[in-house]
Amino acid sequence: MSLRHRSTDRPLPRQRQPELEHDYARSPALGYESPQEAGFIRCLDHGFPTPLARWHYHDEYELHLIVATSGKAFVGDWIGQFQPGHLVLTGPRLPHNWISLDLPEGGVALRDRVIQFRHEPLAQAAEAIPEVAEMQPLLERSRNGIEFFGLSERAALHFDRVRASHGLERLAAFIAFMSDLVRCTDYRLLSSVQLQSSEDDATLERINAVVSQVTQNVAHPMALGDFAAQLGMSESRFSRLFKRATGNTFVDFVNRVRINRACQLLMESERAITHICYEVGFNNVANFNRRFLEIKGMTPSEFRRQAENRFGGRDASTPSR
Repeated sequence: MSLRHRSTDRPLPRQRQPELEHDYARSPALGYESPQEAGFIRCLDHGFPTPLARWHYHDEYELHLIVATSGKAFVGDWIGQFQPGHLVLTGPRLPHNWISLDLPEGGVALRDRVIQFRHEPLAQAAEAIPEVAEMQPLLERSRNGIEFFGLSERAALHFDRVRASHGLERLAAFIAFMSDLVRCTDYRLLSSVQLQSSEDDATLERINAVVSQVTQNVAHPMALGDFAAQLGMSESRFSRLFKRATGNTFVDFVNRVRINRACQLLMESERAITHICYEVGFNNVANFNRRFLEIKGMTPSEFRRQAENRFGGRDASTPSR
């Protein structure tokens, strides 16, 4: 009986889920510091192309500065442009990748400057040291990915100082870097929505309960009046509090949550766009397409095409944006 040979010409299906980066894979040959050098703060410089540039995530925070080339950045469900000076902080387990589209022949020796650090030591230190606790809001925002503006030159100096130092001196250089990021007010969150408010804790807790219901039940009908009644508020008072707490009107927030869920399904499944539309709570495809374009700046089909590039491939049919 003859053996059947699988065709080597047929490409294997891509793993749509991001790859988890393990510590044992962080070889100095790829640009990582050796385990003997790296303590709580690990530095990494690498060029492009490289095996490190892939759709992946890890348990550490990652501070990422692009110093050469431009192209497409993928952070969670966000897709955007990058160029030299692009500075981003990603939180634990937030998938990301940067794909250069203007490489010179042979690539570049240095494209990315990276600092990785873990959550637990900072969380423990924050309990005893108020100054360290000042970083907590920044770290919480980073779980959505933060792009900073106007800091590229200072960031390059900070990266030099952190990379060149060790021990307590490195910790001091790292804290100085984080202090600049904490004070930076010119930034944007990249992936999904996050509560930001100066409301009292009791009010925030009530609004947060509404946010949790919305995010966990995206396909259910979402009537502002129902949530207002649930909290014992008039619709107008609920609307004002919700807008102050989230930065969005209730309707805009619901649309954003649904679109973010749609982005996840577009990236991680091959479901038809019409099916995704209804699965995330929209009643008709035209409204879904309109809201998607408003929030993401592209159509669902274009988002899916561009999202494929997070693996490192190029789709020549996708226009640059």
